[in-house]
Amino acid sequence: MDRTCEERPAEGKGDEGDSDSTEVPARIRDTPEDIVLEAPASGLAFHPTRDLLAAGDVDGDVFVFSYSCREGDTKELWSSGHHLKSCRAVVFSEDGQKLVTVSKDKAIHVLDVEQGRLEKRISKAHGAPINSLLLVDKNVLATGDDTGGIRLWDQRKEGPFMDMRQHEEYIADMALDPDKKLLLTASGDGCLGVFNIKRRRFELLSEPQSGDLTSVTIMKYGRKVACGSSEGTLYLFNWNGFGATSDRFALRAESIDCMVPVTDSLLCTGSTDGVIRAVNILPNRVVGSVGQHAGEPVEELALSHCGRFLASSGHDQRLKFWDMAQLRSVVVDDYRRRKKKGGPLQALSSKAWSTDDFFAGLREEKEESEDDSD
Repeated sequence: MDRTCEERPAEGKGDEGDSDSTEVPARIRDTPEDIVLEAPASGLAFHPTRDLLAAGDVDGDVFVFSYSCREGDTKELWSSGHHLKSCRAVVFSEDGQKLVTVSKDKAIHVLDVEQGRLEKRISKAHGAPINSLLLVDKNVLATGDDTGGIRLWDQRKEGPFMDMRQHEEYIADMALDPDKKLLLTASGDGCLGVFNIKRRRFELLSEPQSGDLTSVTIMKYGRKVACGSSEGTLYLFNWNGFGATSDRFALRAESIDCMVPVTDSLLCTGSTDGVIRAVNILPNRVVGSVGQHAGEPVEELALSHCGRFLASSGHDQRLKFWDMAQLRSVVVDDYRRRKKKGGPLQALSSKAWSTDDFFAGLREEKEESEDDSD
């Protein structure tokens, strides 16, 4: 197994000896090298235990890459072109042996991770293009389509065992509580949906928010649900208080197109402006910039199995890796000592740029004395 996530070997160490003393040892980078695709990737997922990254692009192709901080060692393992239209989401099985993909062609594919062999195809899984995919457990999958339909599948059986349609627009994202009882959905109709998959019934829809809800995740040890929107606002719901928001705040981003939790208080968001922002929940602060896709929209985000790397896909047709070490060392004060509106957004990784954005109330362990010089 690649040791990329476990430890970073000393530069020049670990290479086999060579009688040619002029050979230059491989350079060890802070993050794996960028991966360049022929089309933007709309699906992105890390393997649960190995240093593998899967991506599905808008041409319908699916790729699996091995990644490493050793320069030149990040490479494509295999690709699959079985989908007829855009591949919109990918997810590894719990044991990491299978890769499940969904597409605009309405199909669900199950692929063998080692060789990329197509093992199962459900050709007309939905009556409309499939937009989202969630792994419930080792046997059960949830899928959501462009018309608001949600289906649950037991891979050991034929056909869906749950089929519901409460939303009026596309299912953008889904999340599951730790007990695997409630399925939460973010939809283009601006509503958060709640479905009890244990009892196989619909629970409720929230009040519609302004703009599409594009992403959903559970935060604060299960006490809060965060939803991103197409207007750049983050909406918070109390657990068991899904009918109406408990809080909201604008990130001053063009949109929140995707997001992924890093800790129970910190999450990262991707936006149309190409910036990947780190956001703290309660207190609600934009902490800084993790990275960017140089003005191109960020399509998807994923966190590695060890939590060390964030991967992002953008319309620049690149898969990029970002080091999470600096972000994890950040501490956010409950008390906001000084608020800077319109100031630069602090760079939180060596590859991130400082951008003009909102920044407030940050305290780091290495904090230097503040000065007002411009």
